[in-house]
Amino acid sequence: MFRLPPGGGKRRPRNDALRPLFAHWHTSRRAGHTGDRTRDDDGSMKTLGMIGGMSWESTLPYYRVVNETVRAHLGELHSARLVLYSVDFDDIERLQRAGDWSAAGDAMADAARALHAAGADLLILCTNTMHKVAGAIEAATPLPLLHIADATAEAIRAAGLKRVGLLGTRFTMEQDFYQARLRAHGIEAQVPDAADRDEVHRIIYEELCLGQVRDASRQRFRDTMARLVESGAEGIILGCTEIMLLVQPGDVDVPTFDTTTLHARAAALRCIAGD
Repeated sequence: MFRLPPGGGKRRPRNDALRPLFAHWHTSRRAGHTGDRTRDDDGSMKTLGMIGGMSWESTLPYYRVVNETVRAHLGELHSARLVLYSVDFDDIERLQRAGDWSAAGDAMADAARALHAAGADLLILCTNTMHKVAGAIEAATPLPLLHIADATAEAIRAAGLKRVGLLGTRFTMEQDFYQARLRAHGIEAQVPDAADRDEVHRIIYEELCLGQVRDASRQRFRDTMARLVESGAEGIILGCTEIMLLVQPGDVDVPTFDTTTLHARAAALRCIAGD
């Protein structure tokens, strides 16, 4: 289902340029939705609300992994009940670059409210960096938000690791919002040196977000991960949802934690279980 934004399809201001892209739910869910249920009245799966488009290159595997997980657990022709709200990432990236996180948070809150109105029971934000404004999303609706760092930390703890390397955008690597969340789980993160951080950030925005996967960039990531391992990292967090497009487990001699797959799978399992 495609919808035009309010205002008859006119372009909205930059910090509010969000639009619903795809919606998929049962009509029985649309009436009287209160946002406080964890399962449908008949005991079937919850409806997942996804805030995506940052970038859409990584939102695609989110959709695939969620549906693959549902099918693997329920069998037959089952697929996920979900609503996807996709933003124009160019607008969000401008806010990131300007340091206007308040406006970026407002945009994410608008998306959350739209998903709540559409019938979602659980929210996920299909990006690592924008979890910097997770609080704005949580304040916008009564729906629970499954934090990507929590899903990742659970996998790291299950592997018995306590010190990991963190790759991501400059914001994720250099600001504390992500590492603090990991520390709450007893996990210490280390980041690459300044030169490697600059190159990782550049590759994400100038290549991966544009769907470009280059061998030279894969080698640069391999070298960066090897240096993290040499300095004590027991594993590597692929802490930007696009990195999974470039890095494979065999690219480094320690476990890798693909935040895209871990987050999407955890969300699907919660929808199935009604947690």
